[in-house]
Amino acid sequence: MEFAETEIAGVYVITPKVFFDGRGYFFESYNWETFHKTGIDGVFVQDNQSLSTYGVIRGLHCQLGKYAQGKLVRVLRGKILDVAADIRRESPTYGQHVAVELSDENKKQLFIPRGFVHGFSTLSEETVVAYKCDNEYNRAAELGIAFDDPDLAIDWQIPPEKMILSPRDREHGRLRDVVDNG
Repeated sequence: MEFAETEIAGVYVITPKVFFDGRGYFFESYNWETFHKTGIDGVFVQDNQSLSTYGVIRGLHCQLGKYAQGKLVRVLRGKILDVAADIRRESPTYGQHVAVELSDENKKQLFIPRGFVHGFSTLSEETVVAYKCDNEYNRAAELGIAFDDPDLAIDWQIPPEKMILSPRDREHGRLRDVVDNG
């Protein structure tokens, strides 16, 4: 596996070594020891999966305090623009985001540490996203940031008239109104 740290410390794009043959392919998507050597020390305790159609934007979400989650995100089918935005007020990269295309073709993954909001836009007709979390979900600790927050200025690569969001995701507040995610 190749670990490439992004412009925001702690956020990694992970590219597996893929072995192709006449039957198809094989790759290792996760190995605790390899991740640990890179400095990603969390133990994943929950796996999630979603199905989305073109134009769906999910996010931006995180959990606060003792329920904060680190995530390892990958695409099983289709293509997304995966986004992680730093909401740690003491961080030198506070308010900055990373956007990475993940797909079943490139097999890349994005590791997002605690202290970030996460979201993605669906760039293909149908996409299946799977991600590991290093802490269990707790709805009472959930926080959302507006997908169209001008302070983040995320280009979701979806025309506005094609964007599909849940009612809840349309109502999230702006980053400047959010408390520290620690």
